[in-house]
Amino acid sequence: MISVKGAEGPGQPGGRLLGVRAGYLSMLCAVWFACAGMGLAQAAAPAAPQPGTPPTRSQFHEPAALDFSDHTGFTQIFDGVSLNDWAGDPAVWHVENGAIVGESSKDNYVSNAYIWRKDLIAKDFDLKLEIKCEIAGGSGIQYRSQTGLPWGHAPRNGEKRNLDWMMTGPQADFWYPVNPLHASYTGQFYSENSPLGIVAWRGQVVHMGPGQPPTLVGTIGDRTELGGYVKVNDWNQYEIIARGGTMIHILNGQVMAVLIDDDPASSNNQPGKIGIELESTPAKVSVRNIWIKKLN
Repeated sequence: MISVKGAEGPGQPGGRLLGVRAGYLSMLCAVWFACAGMGLAQAAAPAAPQPGTPPTRSQFHEPAALDFSDHTGFTQIFDGVSLNDWAGDPAVWHVENGAIVGESSKDNYVSNAYIWRKDLIAKDFDLKLEIKCEIAGGSGIQYRSQTGLPWGHAPRNGEKRNLDWMMTGPQADFWYPVNPLHASYTGQFYSENSPLGIVAWRGQVVHMGPGQPPTLVGTIGDRTELGGYVKVNDWNQYEIIARGGTMIHILNGQVMAVLIDDDPASSNNQPGKIGIELESTPAKVSVRNIWIKKLN
């Protein structure tokens, strides 16, 4: 019982009422402490989820970053040792330190040379590789590309040309920064040996459709600032994602260019070969760790 100053004595109505209220208060306090104790116990030791129960997660969460070295579902298309599975001019292409290397010089002039993976035709895929340009000149990764087609310009400076080695089609560009313009090419979407030329410059999201010229939909970032993601004389992680009419170029984790081509007859939307370009003289390009997840 709780004693309150000025309350009526035992046996008096006021005293009984106060006693009853105090009793209720004592019970409420006991119940509250018991519930609080149960809550703390539950918080300290949550019940184990039943087997097969999916994990509980907030609707507001950041996606996990892509692990470039995760090759689950991918197939390696260069063994790091030989070019037995590749077609290209042996005077230009060789294997060096586990990489496919293309070189040109004053004694071995090249305007455009290509090497492509045999027995591989792909339309929708994820392609991962590492690329490095040295000395000067440019390169690029050909995909959805064709061979054996007429070439846009004649051979120069006595170079030999085999149309079975020349590639026509989409390219994820990559250039040594010999000057600001050439430096800005890296990451862009270029249509090799076609009237389209540069379709999506670095930093652009571009749309095109049947009978429609390329239209700028939006920007990813400043073209010059995006160049800060390019490593000079060092290895760069390049990823190309192709899904239907959508093609995305990602360099060192940064989206560089996106093309959405809704024309099913476009040269950008045909299944084709995967290859590497060497452009200009003198130049050197190295490509290694080439993996593809082919969807169709």
